[in-house]
Amino acid sequence: MRLSGFSKDLIPKSKLHEHFTSELHRRCLIMSIQYHVILLHAPMNSKNKLPSSNKSHLAATAVNPLVENTQQTEVDELHNEISKLHETLPVLTKGVQMLQEGCTSINNELIPITDLLNKCQQEMNKSRQTILANNSFINSVRLNQDLLQQEAIYLKEGMESIASTSYDATYLWKVKNVAELMRYAQSEQQTSVYSTPFYSSKNGYKMCMRLYLNGDGNARRTHLSLFFVVMRGEYDAILKWPFSYKITFCLFDQSDQQRHIIDSFRPNIESNSFQQPQMHMNIASGISKFFPLTMLQLDEHSYVKNDTIFIKCIVNFNDIPRTVFPYAFNLNPALPDHVIQSMIKAEIERRQEVSIKSQAVEN
Repeated sequence: MRLSGFSKDLIPKSKLHEHFTSELHRRCLIMSIQYHVILLHAPMNSKNKLPSSNKSHLAATAVNPLVENTQQTEVDELHNEISKLHETLPVLTKGVQMLQEGCTSINNELIPITDLLNKCQQEMNKSRQTILANNSFINSVRLNQDLLQQEAIYLKEGMESIASTSYDATYLWKVKNVAELMRYAQSEQQTSVYSTPFYSSKNGYKMCMRLYLNGDGNARRTHLSLFFVVMRGEYDAILKWPFSYKITFCLFDQSDQQRHIIDSFRPNIESNSFQQPQMHMNIASGISKFFPLTMLQLDEHSYVKNDTIFIKCIVNFNDIPRTVFPYAFNLNPALPDHVIQSMIKAEIERRQEVSIKSQAVEN
């Protein structure tokens, strides 16, 4: 059997029943009826003939029922999805509305909290500024306290210096922390130390000693170097220049043996070291190889005791004979200066008398 007008394929008789009950036959039959209805209602003139595009569309629809069936299935599925979405949309809309209401409520609750946070932040800023101001004040007080303590130390040292200042052209120097000063000198961190200034009189020359514990110049690392320094004083304008008085140093033996190290030198009046000072002090001058370091550090010697050494300087204004210096340095340092001077003078006179008697006996 042939399906008239739609297909050229023959359908076996055995499958006619199946074909007549199929969806394909149903669609083809409907399309054929629609086609003939259109022809019956349309005018029979050539101007109003059924357009070829409609014919082809009907034919294509009849010829391709499987394609249209697939498309219809997809459309049905889309309708089902859209229906589900329409059912879900009110729920989502209500949920969004509830979220919006919740956000509005939270925002309303956050307003006072935000205000409180802003106030707390302002208070914190004020507290921070107060703390900074207090810290600045504390630091300034601490700095002032440190300065006051330093000034107190300077005043104490100044008072001690004034109390220990000598005005008789002699000075006994107590050098403490010798081991530490020696290390500083060896590392060249601090090669020398100065004594407290002393004077020849209240209105006299101002002087001090300079000590190199690891030596100076060609005596470095081998000898203790000891120098004399002329300093600028208040009465220099009326004093006699150049400075020409003999200087004697003594390193004390702190044992009962009293093997003091005594050495002297006379100033070179041509040297700038002994002219009237133009600066705070003149260049130091003295004895670079005063005492060997190897002997200073021997345990059998007592020049260093309790990490301390004692050095005395005497400016010889009275022309004390060199032979009298051992006697003078062996005198008790606790004696008043005028007593020591009297004893030295008496010793000089005694030795002069002995010398005169010896000469008389010889003659």
